[in-house]
Amino acid sequence: MLLLASAGGNCVPVIAQLVQADENTVRNVIHRFNEIGLAFLDPRWAGGRPRQLSDEEEDFFSVTATTRPVELGRPFTRWSLRKLVAYLRKVHGRVIRIGRETLRSLLARRGVNFQHTKTWKESPDLDREAKLDRIEEVLPRLCDPVFAFDEFGPLGIRPTAGSGWAKRKHPDRVPATYHRTHGVRYFHGCYSVGDDRLWGVNHRKKGAANTLAALKSIRAARPDGAPIYVVMDNLSAHKGVDIHRWAKKRKVELCFPPTYASWANPIEAHFGPLRQFTIANSNYPNHTVQTRALHAYLRWRDANARHRDVLAAERKERARIRSEKGIRWGGRPLKAAT
Repeated sequence: MLLLASAGGNCVPVIAQLVQADENTVRNVIHRFNEIGLAFLDPRWAGGRPRQLSDEEEDFFSVTATTRPVELGRPFTRWSLRKLVAYLRKVHGRVIRIGRETLRSLLARRGVNFQHTKTWKESPDLDREAKLDRIEEVLPRLCDPVFAFDEFGPLGIRPTAGSGWAKRKHPDRVPATYHRTHGVRYFHGCYSVGDDRLWGVNHRKKGAANTLAALKSIRAARPDGAPIYVVMDNLSAHKGVDIHRWAKKRKVELCFPPTYASWANPIEAHFGPLRQFTIANSNYPNHTVQTRALHAYLRWRDANARHRDVLAAERKERARIRSEKGIRWGGRPLKAAT
């Protein structure tokens, strides 16, 4: 409007009154247009409000937020945004004009957010590295004759909650019970790494006899008599004299992972889908029905081993077991050599 009014021959006071602007502003616009043309209409950003926090201060904020308060002389185990702001003001010796939400956004930009604490258990096994080396050696190189064995349970008869599709605010419900009158069962699972096949049987309890029966079923899966490798944990029922004598006679090498390192057993990742698809959302009346449902899933699973739901559940369970990324098999980070 200002330029059109000027092109129509109007003087500056008239134009200023027309557009409700100061006369000097009108003159500046006309002179700027005469100098560079319509390019003067492009906005000229002034950069916004000057920064009150430097990059070093923001780095200090993120480091402080990820440091336990006890290490900084504060009598609590975690920071809240209020406590963190108060501490930062006192440490810097000046008033930091920053709100809680601004601090939250700043930490989010630096990749710091509020998370649940996770736990880990370090293996005290003196032969930890040697055992892991042996499992790493046989799994990728000798995939076909490698098997895994472990117990899954205890499996009780009780309604178990889960998740599923339902109308909004009308979830599917299962009854609650505090009576355990059916006892428990343990699924003795066997897994063939090369064939990606899972099978097993339910027993009332763990024991050397049931373990030996499972090992015999694994040996029967390779009737050619070639040497096989079985990865199994350090349960006392897995290390009996009869089991070692039988394994040596039948060309079966038992590969035991380190203590507190069940995540090294490849069968553990397959118990997650088993729990998700057969135990969650269940209300079995007895162990017979539960066992039938479990074996029905095993038959479906072996026929659909590469199903996307199965693979996704296996990846989720594997990540839960290992819990750490970038470290050997999910163990505690090794100290850097000095």
